Amino acid sequence: MSKKFLAIALTAALSCTALLAGCGSTTDNNTADSTDPVSEKATLTMATNAEFPPYEYMESNEVVGIDVDIAQAICDKLDMELVIDNIAFDSIIPAVQSGKADVGVAGMTITEDRLQSIDFTDTYTTATQVIIVNAEGSSVASVDDLAGKTIGVQLGTTGDIYASDVEGATVEQYQKGADAVQALKQNKIDCVIIDSEPAKAFVAANEGLTILPDPFEEEEYAICISKDNTELKDKINAALAELKADGTIDSIVEKYIGSDAE
Repeated sequence: MSKKFLAIALTAALSCTALLAGCGSTTDNNTADSTDPVSEKATLTMATNAEFPPYEYMESNEVVGIDVDIAQAICDKLDMELVIDNIAFDSIIPAVQSGKADVGVAGMTITEDRLQSIDFTDTYTTATQVIIVNAEGSSVASVDDLAGKTIGVQLGTTGDIYASDVEGATVEQYQKGADAVQALKQNKIDCVIIDSEPAKAFVAANEGLTILPDPFEEEEYAICISKDNTELKDKINAALAELKADGTIDSIVEKYIGSDAE
């Protein structure tokens, strides 16, 4: 009788163990199935400087602009989640080099100097460096008048690089393009060299300023990326090619500056 009871007890225990094991397996499967696939997406961290409208600027505590929309379109193509890190412009390349950011997207031009420490994707849009002056009483009427003048630039930009090549000029560097513009309004400097689209925004917001008609320099913008991240670079280039071909990039640019380009 005792042996019979023991056999029954062991059978019941084994059945319960099997049942519990089956329940545990089902629970694990359900958990895996219910995982939000969005949370499993790889992230693309974009370093930028939101002081460069309309490419990147703040709106309702959010970074928006041409570069943000293009980066988001790339992430949509690559099934990645975009994360934006808004930092000082001259900190973008070090952030990408150190791996704190995957890419730098900030109206950035390919230059020989930058290529020594960083790589770039294919270009995605063209831009023009222009000269902002006071509409009245300015001693700068053309590029030829820059020699010996005091030029305001945003630190680390191509405007900064180009201005340093002007013979006899004094270059005043500012963390923000807006700070250079304010210095111009206060007659602390003779002019500002900056990209044409931010220039339009600054002139529209500040009475008494004007943009000289002749461009200072023409250039193309690209996305900076670590030299050893060739796989990501190739993926981004493939996405950019598709976005150019289907008109997405043109639509994004038109959304922000179409009316100004007329």
